[in-house]
Amino acid sequence: MTGSALVELRDVVFGYDDDRLVLDRVSLHVPRGKVTVLIGTSGGGKTTLLRLIGGQLRARSGQVLFDGQDVGTLDRDGLYAVRRRMGMLFQFGALFTDMSVYDNVAFPLREHTRLPETLIRDIVLMKLHAVGLRGARDLMPGELSGGMARRVALARAIALDPQLIMYDEPFSGLDPISLGTAARLIRQLNDTLGLTSLMVSHELESTFAVADHIIVLANGRVAMQGTPEQVRHSDNPLIRQYVTASPDGPVRFHYPAPAVAEDFGPQEAAGGGR
Repeated sequence: MTGSALVELRDVVFGYDDDRLVLDRVSLHVPRGKVTVLIGTSGGGKTTLLRLIGGQLRARSGQVLFDGQDVGTLDRDGLYAVRRRMGMLFQFGALFTDMSVYDNVAFPLREHTRLPETLIRDIVLMKLHAVGLRGARDLMPGELSGGMARRVALARAIALDPQLIMYDEPFSGLDPISLGTAARLIRQLNDTLGLTSLMVSHELESTFAVADHIIVLANGRVAMQGTPEQVRHSDNPLIRQYVTASPDGPVRFHYPAPAVAEDFGPQEAAGGGR
């Protein structure tokens, strides 16, 4: 395993069915202590990759390594032990709607530790304070804005002091102020707590602002790994189209179709008509 990498994939192959591979011999690394961002077109396997790292899915072949351990070979106890070293921020937060903010953040501590409630209270309030929401402890998820819910979910994700936090579209649906706050928190918490962060995002401006390392997935493979500047100035046509948001390029605007003359020829040739 690469010495500076907390997560590494080696020749990973995965597909949900026999007809199409989502990931085709993917190899990549996630550097320790850095913010790594997965970008690429929709359906390119980014969220699938997070699920493989978390052990929700198993690769057909290849290795998914977390701190040197092959996640795909772990038994149930081993997998649970590895997951306790990971935090996950789901898209839109995925808070428990019938629990208060306080109880949402306390949940992993109550499930995975035997800490007394007095100590759990201190940890919960510290985590909420870190995301600016200590005063919202008694609110219910339905009383939160989208940005606040995402921050509560982040406090829950760091409750067990994980080594790795995975973010699935943390900026999706946020207004500019909430988006900027979320981006700043991801960067600050990563550096202050000594975390390793792996984020899936389509919000390029914020992504390039917080990322140390970017991985571009395309057509089931890694198209490029590098710094934000290296990706921004890549001469790869597919990456250039993605970064510049061009409507046409390797990813075509028009879905494959018959020639225009075939569809818009004389009505008689097309089967008649009035």
